[in-house]
Amino acid sequence: MRPAWSVILLTTLIGVGQGLFAALVAVQALELVPAGAAFYRVGAALAFGFLAAGLIASFFHLGHPERAWRAAAMWRTSWLSREVIVLPAFMACVAAYGLGHALGLPASGPLGTLAIGALGIFLCVALFVCTGMIYAGLRFLQEWHSPLTIVNYALFGCASGLMLATGFAALVEPVLVRPLAAWAAALTLAVLATRAASLLRNARLKPKSTLQTAIGVKHPRIVQTSQGFMGGSFNTREFFHGASQAFVRSTKWAFLVAVFPVPLALLAAGLAWQVPALLVAAFLVQYAGLLAERWFFFAQANHPQNLYYQRIS
Repeated sequence: MRPAWSVILLTTLIGVGQGLFAALVAVQALELVPAGAAFYRVGAALAFGFLAAGLIASFFHLGHPERAWRAAAMWRTSWLSREVIVLPAFMACVAAYGLGHALGLPASGPLGTLAIGALGIFLCVALFVCTGMIYAGLRFLQEWHSPLTIVNYALFGCASGLMLATGFAALVEPVLVRPLAAWAAALTLAVLATRAASLLRNARLKPKSTLQTAIGVKHPRIVQTSQGFMGGSFNTREFFHGASQAFVRSTKWAFLVAVFPVPLALLAAGLAWQVPALLVAAFLVQYAGLLAERWFFFAQANHPQNLYYQRIS
């Protein structure tokens, strides 16, 4: 598939926002250490900013952005429509959570910040499921059609959000740095395990369709010499990335390094030397790696139609 940067930015940015919000609510609910209202207020604003940036990026993927509202019309059967509904609802909950802390609302009670946070966590999980199922629900794309797709989307979002929360805490609430760093490291290792599992699974996949089944000819040797026309088309542009296999492989190793060992090393160094800049750098490096990971995620999916359009001349 052709990786669309609008979708890459959408999925990575909202994942960071979701993970950061989950970190804020977890800190408040578990009462690890007393945290000032500024941590929650500014943190919620930061999470909302990432969510809004992801939503804005999604509009660049639409042929007619003015008709974006129609994307919610098929909510009974479409995970994309459900995502379109859940994302604004989650953003409203994040804004209410931050506003509640800014106004000094109590933590307990039906209208307290913890109640708002609990609703936000429910919507956060629902958004992870909706986003993951957009891809995991496509049976004809074997690389995506797996529960690991949903798991990886959720864990990548939580890990990157907690990595950001660690750097953010180093600037506004240093007492929270160590517990948040421990969570960020644990989730980064967890997503390393699940992403490695998906890479191993995809490497063992065998295509269900062949040239023989595609055209109904059982001859053992079929050689395709042309895609059927001289110029490009929607099919050749949208369902194949056009990059060399060497570039795809290098992207895989680049994200494996940038998402996992480098941020963990920066996290450890930042804690040991008490340098907030290193903790912020850990998030920035990991997010850059996430962009590469998401590009690879889309590029690795091999649409069955490429059996026909794989050769230009």
